[in-house]
Amino acid sequence: MRRSQSLLGLTFFGLTLDIAPHFRLNLFKQIHDIIFHGKGGYDWSTIYNMPIWLRKFTFKQIKDFYEDEKKQMEDTKQGGSQTLIDSEGRVKSPEFLKNVKPKASYNTKASKN
Repeated sequence: MRRSQSLLGLTFFGLTLDIAPHFRLNLFKQIHDIIFHGKGGYDWSTIYNMPIWLRKFTFKQIKDFYEDEKKQMEDTKQGGSQTLIDSEGRVKSPEFLKNVKPKASYNTKASKN
């Protein structure tokens, strides 16, 4: 009599019962990140059914975009960016407008017709 062997214990494809939940969790995190950071450009079923290579490529492109954006924001902060609002909450005029003289004067009288 032949004894039946369960396929769940075999690791032919590399997944075991111990690590399968980890891979499943990473898959769902990746799908979530693409949908969330894709800003409405993707839906769940499209990403889930997407070929693995394309999903990984899309994930990497979005990740690289946000890393570059973060780096630019940090560089801008360190570069001594100026604001047009002073400490009292009033709007300051930009430097290029401080030495400009008005070209026209405005009259409040009604025109004569």
